[in-house]
Amino acid sequence: MSDNQQTKRDAAIDALYEEAAHWELNTGGETIHAKRMPGRWRTRKWWADAFWLIFFFGPYLRWGDRQAVLFDIPNRQFHLFGVTVLPQDIWMLALLLLFFAILLAVVTAVVGRVWCGFFCFQTVWTDLFTWIEEKLEGPPAKRRKLDKAPMDFHKFRIKLIKHLLWLLIGFLTGVSFVAWFTDAYQLWYDIFTLNLSVVAASTIALFTAGTYGLAGFMREQVCFWLCPYARIQGVMVDNTTAVPTYDFHRGEPRGRIKKGQKDQNRKLGDCVDCGQCVAVCPTGVDIRHGQQEGCIMCALCIDACDAVMEKVGRPTGLIRYESLDELNGKETRPIYMRPRVWIYTAVLTLALAGIGYGLLSIDAIEIKVLHARQPLYVMQSDGSVQNKYTIKILNKLDQDVDVKISATGPKGLVLVGADKPVYAKRSKVTPRTLFVRVPRQNLTSETVPIVFHATGRTRDGKQFASERESVFIGPR
Repeated sequence: MSDNQQTKRDAAIDALYEEAAHWELNTGGETIHAKRMPGRWRTRKWWADAFWLIFFFGPYLRWGDRQAVLFDIPNRQFHLFGVTVLPQDIWMLALLLLFFAILLAVVTAVVGRVWCGFFCFQTVWTDLFTWIEEKLEGPPAKRRKLDKAPMDFHKFRIKLIKHLLWLLIGFLTGVSFVAWFTDAYQLWYDIFTLNLSVVAASTIALFTAGTYGLAGFMREQVCFWLCPYARIQGVMVDNTTAVPTYDFHRGEPRGRIKKGQKDQNRKLGDCVDCGQCVAVCPTGVDIRHGQQEGCIMCALCIDACDAVMEKVGRPTGLIRYESLDELNGKETRPIYMRPRVWIYTAVLTLALAGIGYGLLSIDAIEIKVLHARQPLYVMQSDGSVQNKYTIKILNKLDQDVDVKISATGPKGLVLVGADKPVYAKRSKVTPRTLFVRVPRQNLTSETVPIVFHATGRTRDGKQFASERESVFIGPR
């Protein structure tokens, strides 16, 4: 290695150490009381937080005489509005979960940790808890003062109300979670009548304690030490990923300035070193020191900086969503014009289309045919060959139905035992033993194909059908 290369290498290492020295990482020694400022990103965050209203109110949606979305584990069936998914079709739910996992990775690669900043359970609940805290205890300065003040009746009353509200939210969170796995109205009835099962009561208690502790006390420490996603996001974000970024070209060197200052000879950048970007950060990091593990990319620092820039008469956007390549002039195309975005979108669209097709094309009933092994066939006195079959009918509907069984195959085929329809109970497997007879002279080989058909009609007149191919075995 030449002296010039060694010098550049040492300079790069020194720069990394200098950058790391400015990283902020609160290890829990103090409580972060983030300042709340209005702005477009705060509004978007509230709208994203509202996504979790589905979690609270989703179980109360009805579909006919049952819950619209119900994961009925004891009965091994999952109801998604008009579709009932049984264990035989669970692959579609697994594929759906895989789709969301891929989506999370793709979104992170394109626009950073927006899940952490806007949709994560921990982030949203912490935001709600701190909002309640601010309403009861006041802005950050007053909250810090109250924390340090000795306990008196005023402080006790405020703290008591706050913690009771936190516990109530934790309790409702637990109830909402359990309600996805049992009828929501019956669950509330069991709660008020004290007939709650041990499993349901334990789950609600765990969610209450977990939500209260994680969102109320640990807060950003969960992101730092408990969440694995914070660890792996470093390998998912690169120079082309759009993230909240401080424009150091424009902002440095930073220095304080008064509104209306017109010193044309000043050599300071646009950053007035007000510290508002740090004050609003829920994890307490300084975005001006570059991307850090603690940054959840909630973009609240953008609102804070834009508000200050407007006050001092400077252009907004000193902190903005932008990639490092864009910041350095290496990339000029908007996000939606980049090839990787179109490729990711195409892959996810195809996957989602496949999942949708699978869910919409689930047969109302499904039949399985089991051929008797002992004996494989029986010769009848009239010269015909008889085979025995067990037909298993899986009813995926939410109602009991009558299913008519028929069969097609070799010429002269006679189906014995299918005169009466099979009464198939909903979400159950109903077996029926049938016999098929075929004249021996009509058998062209030792085994010939045969197809069983199951047809019927629901109470509201909708027809359904299913078929399954099997074999008919005869003598050589």
